[in-house]
Amino acid sequence: MGRSISVTVNGEKRTAEVEDRLLLVHFIRETLRLTGTHIGCDTTHCGACTVLVEGVPVKSCTMLAVQADGRQVTTVEALGSGQLHPIQTAFKEEHGLQCGFCTPGMMMSSFALLADNPDPTEEEIRWALAGNICRCTGYMNIVKAVRSAAVHMKQAAAVPAGAVTGG
Repeated sequence: MGRSISVTVNGEKRTAEVEDRLLLVHFIRETLRLTGTHIGCDTTHCGACTVLVEGVPVKSCTMLAVQADGRQVTTVEALGSGQLHPIQTAFKEEHGLQCGFCTPGMMMSSFALLADNPDPTEEEIRWALAGNICRCTGYMNIVKAVRSAAVHMKQAAAVPAGAVTGG
């Protein structure tokens, strides 16, 4: 048995017929073909599948697609449209990734944190990322990347649109 759902994903309204039991992560990856969201544990422990639903980080491996009906979902693909987002740049520059498997979830959790708190402390960053497991980095560089992204995002917000910078 299926039903039609309509979800706005990365600003684009998407409609599809889905089974009632289809997980949001499978809807995103298989139906919408947005493969940046990773499937790790299927139990909410790893956080690799983290997306934003109405701006709130959600583990998409335990949310049904039908629960997202009529809602806004943001995936990691929304971060860089044409150029790297400050969060992506910071993860690259601060070596906040190694194998990259946890990176989409880490970035989405970081994005939500910085949207709510543009100047988080190290403790606040660690708390926001607590639901995301990284088996490679030891987290130090991920925390540095989030701090760096916060600085870059504040600087970008301070530059008026259309302003010419540099010399």
